[in-house]
Amino acid sequence: MLVRHNGAMKRLYTNGTIWTGIWRDGKVLTCDSVTQASGRVVALGAAAEELPADEVVDLDGGFLMPGFADGHAHPLKGGVAALFAPVNQETSVAGILHAVARWAQDHPDEPWVRGEGYDPALAPGGTFDRVWLDEAVADRPVALRAADYHTMWVNSLALTLAGIDEHTPDPPRGVIERNPMGTLREWGAWRLVDQCLPRLTQAQRRSAARYAMDYLTAHGITFVQDAWVEPDDVATWEAAVETEATVRVDMALLAEPERWRDQLSWFVDVQQSGDDRLTANAIKFFADGVIESGTAHMLEPYCGCGGRGIPNWTREELAAAVTSVVGLGFQPHVHAIGDAGVRSALDACAAAARIHGHAGHPVIAHCQVIDPRDVPRFAALGVTANFEPLWARLDADQDLLTQPRLGPERSSRQYQMASLLRAGANVSFGSDWPITSGNPLAGISVAVSRQMPDGTPKGGWLPEERMTVDQALSAYTAGVAQQVGAKDWGTLAPGN
Repeated sequence: MLVRHNGAMKRLYTNGTIWTGIWRDGKVLTCDSVTQASGRVVALGAAAEELPADEVVDLDGGFLMPGFADGHAHPLKGGVAALFAPVNQETSVAGILHAVARWAQDHPDEPWVRGEGYDPALAPGGTFDRVWLDEAVADRPVALRAADYHTMWVNSLALTLAGIDEHTPDPPRGVIERNPMGTLREWGAWRLVDQCLPRLTQAQRRSAARYAMDYLTAHGITFVQDAWVEPDDVATWEAAVETEATVRVDMALLAEPERWRDQLSWFVDVQQSGDDRLTANAIKFFADGVIESGTAHMLEPYCGCGGRGIPNWTREELAAAVTSVVGLGFQPHVHAIGDAGVRSALDACAAAARIHGHAGHPVIAHCQVIDPRDVPRFAALGVTANFEPLWARLDADQDLLTQPRLGPERSSRQYQMASLLRAGANVSFGSDWPITSGNPLAGISVAVSRQMPDGTPKGGWLPEERMTVDQALSAYTAGVAQQVGAKDWGTLAPGN
């Protein structure tokens, strides 16, 4: 006779290390058994052993934990990257050009040659020449996105179709590199080309969603925050969850500075159409750009130039927009990398709290450089600091692009994960996939060691910001659950 819990079949996992994710007295509780029914935890430890079970799973000394949750990724963009030239796999400019030329040859009927995720550190200053692409593909426009998704490298024909030449002024929120031409930085510039690209077909979008779901599931991810969702993406996700949902998705709908007020009704309509598998509870804001391109917004000028980056919003407009979406019941999810960008995001959260009595469980993603005066504000305002831990290492981007622009003092304040934990803030992890790997284990390894795969530098880069294994695992589970306000997952507790 089968014994059931409230009519549900019970499964006992035993003979292993059960990492619950539940913190008590500064440590995470572990046990050797857990009983589950209908996808929910019924009992832990001795209590689990005492319950009759329909099925027993012998862990054979293995490790069991809550499913990973990715608090900041771009899954559909990861799927789209798989449709085009595999430039993200190349480690030299010559390799990229070969991949582009080969894809063009294999797809003679495609009107544009595209690729996603090239390494911006492969050219001095991250500036790439249109002539290089002209030599690879002469008869069609070429548009390649950098791995940071804030930069585009294009050939001459693409520039012509977008109406860009040597005399085109830099657009608002963008930079057109001139010497050499071919590199477009930030939204205002690369959107000029992006709007010329053919829209993806429904078949391509279905393929991208299927690829994304398979990728996330293969890495043990059970929830993902899609941190950049536009109207076509909503339709793609809605179709995907009907047929192949293996991961719960929350969509962060993109708010644009020029038209966010007109977008408010759309935000509400999308949110109201969601279900448990697909929700839209967050609004995405890009406060600034990236340090590698000199477009992240800094309090003080970059080294070697007088610029402080590109703020995508004025402080006043960002505060007004964040306050409005919080009033509608949304969670602000703000990309902020420079210390001025982070401060503007915190100021916007503070403005929302003054009006509504709370800041709407806000999230600031990336937080690459934070001014010391702003570290305590995260906990005080209830702001989750979402980090992409795989970035917190001394790689080529740091060596060739980031640190030369920041200088020693600001470079020493990068990715202050442990400092924010010590200050009482919630820290969550994401991957930013496909910008970097979506494998949580790779990110956790860096969070704990602050090292490259070869073990350099010895002792870790900025070792005072290293996290414990328990802290890193928690950031990829319970930290994300707290980030999105989930009460019923993220830890192995009865009822979850």
